Amino acid sequence: MSRRKVREPKEENTNLGPAVREGEHVFGVAHIFASFNDTFIHVTDLSGRETMVRITGGMKVKADRDESSPYAAMLAAQDVSQRCKELGITALHIKLRATGGNKTKTPGPGAQSALRALARSGMKIGRIGCYSHSH
Repeated sequence: MSRRKVREPKEENTNLGPAVREGEHVFGVAHIFASFNDTFIHVTDLSGRETMVRITGGMKVKADRDESSPYAAMLAAQDVSQRCKELGITALHIKLRATGGNKTKTPGPGAQSALRALARSGMKIGRIGCYSHSH
């Protein structure tokens, strides 16, 4: 009787994000659209073509009136930050946007708290720009 070779399963290290050296930051772009009805936080790669994660304030709260609240924006930002870390994104450039057009150019109530929550959750913040459409 001959001995069978038993193959031991090798553990594969799966990395969802880009290859990166130690101590180097991987940047994404966080598009924060804060209207007076909801707050969207949408993280893409640097080109803006590939969506990494997109979460809104309305996905985090039950009541419709709370969708645009700072609390909902904070919860959404924490989820976004957690997902970014899973994907290997360590730093974010911020593109802030209000409704714009012939409506208000002022970002809604969730904008500031979303940005603050992203910073507090350990993400490094690169550049911050406001891109509200004038007309």
